[in-house]
Amino acid sequence: MITKAERTKQFILETAAPIFNQKGISGANIDDVLAATKLTKGCLYGHFEGKEDLALQVVDQMLNSNREKMLLTISKGKTAKAKVFAFLDFYKDPLNTYLKGGCPVFNIAVESDDNFPVIKEKIADVIRHGQEIFVSVLNQGIENGEFSDKLDPAVYAFKAVAAVEGAVVMCRAMNTAKPMASLLKSLKLELEGYAL
Repeated sequence: MITKAERTKQFILETAAPIFNQKGISGANIDDVLAATKLTKGCLYGHFEGKEDLALQVVDQMLNSNREKMLLTISKGKTAKAKVFAFLDFYKDPLNTYLKGGCPVFNIAVESDDNFPVIKEKIADVIRHGQEIFVSVLNQGIENGEFSDKLDPAVYAFKAVAAVEGAVVMCRAMNTAKPMASLLKSLKLELEGYAL
């Protein structure tokens, strides 16, 4: 059973996640979190050593939540193609992402690149693991006869993720989801070209 202290800490992390996702690790501050949670500094510091500790745990919260939502989405597909299409459709509305402010993986990756080496390595692990899962799904599709062995799973997986993540940023900057719809259609058609 979860304790009151654990519930409070979870509430702080969940409330802080969109703040950090929108403002970034450098831009978010303790006062933002206090205002959103309506908690005292004493309460906050009872759960976190300071902003750096809070930021690290918020990043973990965002990455874990993103991974869980993605795996749940993909797991609904019964075939390799359905799993890939579910992944692509996860990004179909870049203006209304499940966590306000866009894709947390991309947002954290950009900010951590030069400023937060520990967080950069966490992001690298998430991206590597995501690519492994994507490649595994495509390899399964080849093995079970859904796709031709002419499909290069590593190339397609990298291309799809890079395109979709970049499209999220571009669509948000231009305040339109229309280009994303065209991109997803194109990526699906490309994969359909390898269907047997």
